Amino acid sequence: MYTLLSMPYNGYQDYFEKPVILSVALTGGAQGKEANPNLPEQPEEIATDLAACEEAGASIAHIHARDEDGNPTTSVSKFQEIRDAIDNHCDDILVNFTTGGFELGPHRLRPALEVEPQPDMATIDLGPLNFGYDTSALNTREQNETYAREMLENGVKPELEIFNTGHLPEMQYLVEENLLEEPYWCTLVFGMQNGIPARPRNLVNAVDNLPDASEWQCLAVGRHQLPLTTMAMSMGGHVRVGMEDNVFYDKGELAESNAQLVQRAVRIADELNRPVATPDDARRILGL
Repeated sequence: MYTLLSMPYNGYQDYFEKPVILSVALTGGAQGKEANPNLPEQPEEIATDLAACEEAGASIAHIHARDEDGNPTTSVSKFQEIRDAIDNHCDDILVNFTTGGFELGPHRLRPALEVEPQPDMATIDLGPLNFGYDTSALNTREQNETYAREMLENGVKPELEIFNTGHLPEMQYLVEENLLEEPYWCTLVFGMQNGIPARPRNLVNAVDNLPDASEWQCLAVGRHQLPLTTMAMSMGGHVRVGMEDNVFYDKGELAESNAQLVQRAVRIADELNRPVATPDDARRILGL
């Protein structure tokens, strides 16, 4: 006779021992208060919500800026206001500035290089993405190479946003050009207009196609956020939640705050026996 307790248990060491990094994307550059009045747009709103997210367990803040009318902006001064508010309200959370946008050019990168102190990381959208009927973000290889080189020279960690599998060769190009330092920090995006369809098998395939030395998080929009981020945790990956990607907590129920979405992710991680990363854990995992 034997019992399961006496059997060796192999194969999931990383799953049980490796903390899950929780990123929170509070604002975004698309929907605003017309979609959910609780979505924070101005610096004090963002920082107050973020402080609650950090207390709940988030270790990375993904930051977009809005002007006084709620429109997306790449204004360095507005990003500086947000950075100052975060430093006033939060303890140690990692700060990640977006470089996303519809126009090509270095102005999208300026906040990540000119705000003081600089953010810990900034995004690189690795390829084109359609929005609506007649709008597309181009994100050329030339631009991505420039952004990666500038970040490398200034000590800002790139977050590589992969919206569809055709963006994976663009990541490999940056690796081969020695413009990225290990570990590579990747965001796999599901459910966008011409992005990867939000299906479980596609998450597995996307992870299987990442270069070695990659750390990855799952981002899924709308109703896809909960099931796919839960699956990502069960695969040993990291996750991003927040009202940039999903303004609802449940069907027909608007999220009360970004912290509410972080709190749910923490509960799920706990049920899955995944420890939740502190900011120091996240720095160690990402080589910061």
